[in-house]
Amino acid sequence: MTAPERRAALDAIAAEVRACTACRLHAGRANAVPGEGDPMTEVVLVGEGPGVNEDRLGRPFVGRAGDLLVRLLASIGWQRGDVFITNVVKCRPPDNRDPEPDEVAACAPYLRRQLEVLDPALVVTLGRHSMGRFMPGTTISRAHGTMADVDPATGAGHARVFAMYHPAAALRAAAVETASFADVARIPAALVEARELRERRAMASAGVTAPSAASADSLHAESHDAPQRQPDIDQLTLFT
Repeated sequence: MTAPERRAALDAIAAEVRACTACRLHAGRANAVPGEGDPMTEVVLVGEGPGVNEDRLGRPFVGRAGDLLVRLLASIGWQRGDVFITNVVKCRPPDNRDPEPDEVAACAPYLRRQLEVLDPALVVTLGRHSMGRFMPGTTISRAHGTMADVDPATGAGHARVFAMYHPAAALRAAAVETASFADVARIPAALVEARELRERRAMASAGVTAPSAASADSLHAESHDAPQRQPDIDQLTLFT
């Protein structure tokens, strides 16, 4: 897809989200929060659900947790506009409670379709509820800072997932904030690894022999660390 095609597809999903009445959360919302970001990014950040500021403005991560997220991204030289940011549920749960399973299920098709359109190399989960959608069967204390394959049923069929604590948790505990800065520092290398794995799998599917070690080293050295697809790059790079 071209950037305008991706944007149009994401806008169509966003319009559906804003009109959605599929679960009880719609009754208390001021604004649904579909998500936002660069349609051509390789990195999607998935949080839990909107808070009071997000509900008021209709945008994800715009409160204190959002400010910390911006600082976390800045620590690796990224801006929030370089990625796409969304949530597991798109409407605010009352009193910021955890989303209920049926609410998560009602929103799941929207998240899946967003991931299908974006086709990221790396999904970064923020918090245990988001992590549970992509890394079931573990805990955030064990999984944070680690990477795993993604179930294609999530919509991110060619991606890997990297788990982080939710920024709101980092605001409540200095140790979690310290761990979050350590974890986010691993993301550029995780992106490079995810790109290379994706390329090897694509080549294998096409019956193409993998590049030599020297070629692979060259590809690694020339990889960009920013999460931005490059529209006109050589054939060794998978993302277009």
